[in-house]
Amino acid sequence: MAEQLTESISIYDRSGVIAELEDALANYFGVKHAVLMSSGTAALHAAYAACVIEPGDEVIVPAYTFFATATPLFHLGAIPVLADCDETGNISVTEVAGKITPNTAAIVATHMWGIPANMPALRALAQEHHLALIEDGSHAHGASLDEQKVGSFGKAAAFSMNGPKPLSAGEGGFMLTNDDEVYYRTLMFAHYNKRCRSEIPSSSTLHRFAITGTGLKFRIHPLAAAFALDQLAHLDEYLAGRAEIANLICTELAEVPGISVPQLPNKHQAAWYGLPLTYVSDELGGLPVERFHQALLTEGLREVDRPGSTCPLNQLPLFQDPGALFPFQRELEHVQYWPGQFPIAETVHHHTLKLPVWHREEDVPLARAYVDGIKKVVEHHHDLKG
Repeated sequence: MAEQLTESISIYDRSGVIAELEDALANYFGVKHAVLMSSGTAALHAAYAACVIEPGDEVIVPAYTFFATATPLFHLGAIPVLADCDETGNISVTEVAGKITPNTAAIVATHMWGIPANMPALRALAQEHHLALIEDGSHAHGASLDEQKVGSFGKAAAFSMNGPKPLSAGEGGFMLTNDDEVYYRTLMFAHYNKRCRSEIPSSSTLHRFAITGTGLKFRIHPLAAAFALDQLAHLDEYLAGRAEIANLICTELAEVPGISVPQLPNKHQAAWYGLPLTYVSDELGGLPVERFHQALLTEGLREVDRPGSTCPLNQLPLFQDPGALFPFQRELEHVQYWPGQFPIAETVHHHTLKLPVWHREEDVPLARAYVDGIKKVVEHHHDLKG
């Protein structure tokens, strides 16, 4: 980053550290194009626009995800159609199939907590109905299914690189695609002038708009790109460390009453942005999850989290009444969700206890301390009922 300060603190075209990082990302994920963005939310917004999601289009998105997976659709006048998850927390293929209508334009999959969704089945469904398949890989940098990287299955994919992500730029994001037209439209949407003029062919119908694009600028800061480029060189090392510690925690807790650990299908590799444990109250005499979580915190396990903003979207006011913030979008009159509509998502969310997944060898004692603390609370759960 200090070296980058001597080079440039603003890059208008695809050169320097911007080109280096985009090339490295495309190579790492095995795709043709990578475009850097100011955030994962910006990357999602650009991906939807580049896939020509139009006002009134229905886009099937997970009911259980971080809200930014769906909120850019409001800005495009599109209709987010929520689909319930399965017991893994990832979007249910069966639920998606039941939501497809003649107005459906795309299917979106989030790889929750870095655990890959069922992309082969979702891709087959998208192909059968001629729909765009878009991935939100913001939790899942480096995750894979049968050695194919998450982010390379669909028409486009968006990733966040903010602070705690497996690949971090501090703040930033990127979009991936193998489709040249999606690439050009991404530049047109988010990188006006120099990049559009130099990268969109003069033969393209878009080229005449190169100077202005759509008028939006979603560039990443060069210092953030320099940070991420260094981090990318270590990503596989970090992921191997996360996998080792996640396996340690899951192995130690596999037979502990009240705790269910995630099970990965064969040939699935998770990125472990977080480790979601499922609390099973029936195995601890019906002790409420709130009381169990408070006991963990009291025991000193301060990083055990009950996710808040990452939740069933139907529980958020924006998805219950989007017209209040987007009164000019008539299409959003069709969007109205309320608590209780997505029982699996709501149950999974209510019972999820998320642990951070460390990656260094010196973090192993900390991971073991968390395991021992959870076991201690489980062992003494009878004392908590009062």
